Amino acid sequence: MPTNRLLEKEKVATYASVLLEAAQEAGGQDAVLEIRDQAEQILRIMRTNMDLQSALTDSTYTPEQRATIARGVFASCNSVLTEVLAVMAERGDIELLTRVWNAYCEQLQEKLNVNVVDVTTVVELDDHLREVIKKKAEADLGTNVVLRERVDTSLLGGILMSVGGKRIDASVVSQLENARIVLKQTMDGGEC
Repeated sequence: MPTNRLLEKEKVATYASVLLEAAQEAGGQDAVLEIRDQAEQILRIMRTNMDLQSALTDSTYTPEQRATIARGVFASCNSVLTEVLAVMAERGDIELLTRVWNAYCEQLQEKLNVNVVDVTTVVELDDHLREVIKKKAEADLGTNVVLRERVDTSLLGGILMSVGGKRIDASVVSQLENARIVLKQTMDGGEC
């Protein structure tokens, strides 16, 4: 059965809007950001766990059974997110989750004027560096910024940052790879 793209787009926007507004009402910006992080984790799990994905989309289960499965599996998540996921499973819309998450992130920026910047470094950031990164990102993006920090000891040094699907790679490995490419091009050009 073909789906109406406009109807799907409206569903996605509605789920994202309900999620954002209910989260903000329930716990303010902290709850909004918590749901963003939890939804991102759920998406990773859903991509790798075919049994879960099948159970939440299986039409042989009743809508109520799919909702019960979602409530059980996601019980440890923010209650607002758990309920939206249950409704999506019940209505057979769980396959829209990636699009809902993307719309949620867009609405987070548009309605709350906040961007989440993922920052990965080899060691924990100190307060001074955290503030420098935050101010620079706010100036570049023109919005408030919340840093989500990760430590990755496999980095040689430097920093990886991403926001809204855009990535800035200032790691030592990236800089060495760029230098290797430039040197190779120079060598191939016969200039050395």
